[in-house]
Amino acid sequence: MRNDGAHGLNETVAAMERPTVGSVLVIDDSAVQRAHGVRVCNELGIAETYEAGNGREALAVLEGLETAPQLLVIDLEMPTMDGPELLTQLRRRDIDIPIIVVSSRERALIHSVGHMGFILGLRILGTVQKPLTPASIGAVLQNWINEAPAAAGQPRPEPIDLADLRAGLDAAQIIVYYQPQIEIKSGAVRGVEALARWPHPTLGLIYPERFIPLAEQSGLVHELTVQVLNQALMQAMAWSAEDINLSVAVNVSPLLLDRAELVQEIASLQQAYSVPPERVILEVTESSLLREPGVAMGVLTRLRLRGFGLALDDYGTGFSSMQQLARIPFTELKIDKSFVKGVHQRGPLRVMLRSAVEMASELGLVTVAEGVESSEELQVLKECGCTFAQGWLFAKAMPGVELAAWLEARDISRAHGEE
Repeated sequence: MRNDGAHGLNETVAAMERPTVGSVLVIDDSAVQRAHGVRVCNELGIAETYEAGNGREALAVLEGLETAPQLLVIDLEMPTMDGPELLTQLRRRDIDIPIIVVSSRERALIHSVGHMGFILGLRILGTVQKPLTPASIGAVLQNWINEAPAAAGQPRPEPIDLADLRAGLDAAQIIVYYQPQIEIKSGAVRGVEALARWPHPTLGLIYPERFIPLAEQSGLVHELTVQVLNQALMQAMAWSAEDINLSVAVNVSPLLLDRAELVQEIASLQQAYSVPPERVILEVTESSLLREPGVAMGVLTRLRLRGFGLALDDYGTGFSSMQQLARIPFTELKIDKSFVKGVHQRGPLRVMLRSAVEMASELGLVTVAEGVESSEELQVLKECGCTFAQGWLFAKAMPGVELAAWLEARDISRAHGEE
């Protein structure tokens, strides 16, 4: 069922930047709730709306539309096919449309289903407890638009061509941005994470999730990693000359841990730039340790013997992280942002977070929480005893030349008690 129309924004919505989403499919078994959801979307300026009474109807609507809606609002409890089953079907059919999960049930249950969608690889924008309001839906949409301005209401970005990536590497177009990591207890900046960015001459700034998979598939990831590590260590040396002594964390692709020569390659770069090895943190994901576990363990152990820090990245997204912590000489544990987002509103998540931090402490590891966006999340991390945090609450990733100015401005702000 389709409805067209738009109502005037109420006072709450008027204070927001208007979301640029043009169409939505509202999926709810209650006709009254569907109508209310449509009105809320209309008030947010979403003029083109579709409706479905359950998951099967929703799939039929999606199949029959020439142009897919730009947003799905999915209720949890529905006959025939409920919300969780619909999420599974969307994944199986490779339907990639941003989703807001809604329900009148308790927040913990709604968040659990949202996390399920995230694990499935769906674009879960957020979870909202009924009754829906323009403020609650609008806030989720606004966060999405702020995080990815080109995503809402825009076509999918062009795929990256292998020849283009090859040319980009040859021309040294890949650059490194740095996101500060803050010591929670003191507020001091302890280090940065090096993040690859590609300022493409025609496609604009390209983020790593668009080109790293291609680099891994095509055998270019080694060259990419060397370029990133080279830039990061050169920048660390430049900062040291300005008396800015920060650790630098660099992601290492799982594919590279099959290379026994990786140890010497990294050590040679570290020595060339005279950066103390303890200030170089090499981040690996759990999947890194599943391909050739014996070789990977040997590479990581040798790196640790040379003094490099080792971080287990994205902790909480795998299934045997604790076993890996016992086997590999890691120095820190990075807690995935999915375990941080909204933790102040999610009791079970808080318990899991506290457990991870306590376990890391018992093992002598520092903990780094990723994706911290609110003071409420930071407060929970502080209460749990987490060591470090990074995220937009403090700063987005920035070019190296901007970091010194950011540090100076932050020091001035802290001196005046503004933080």
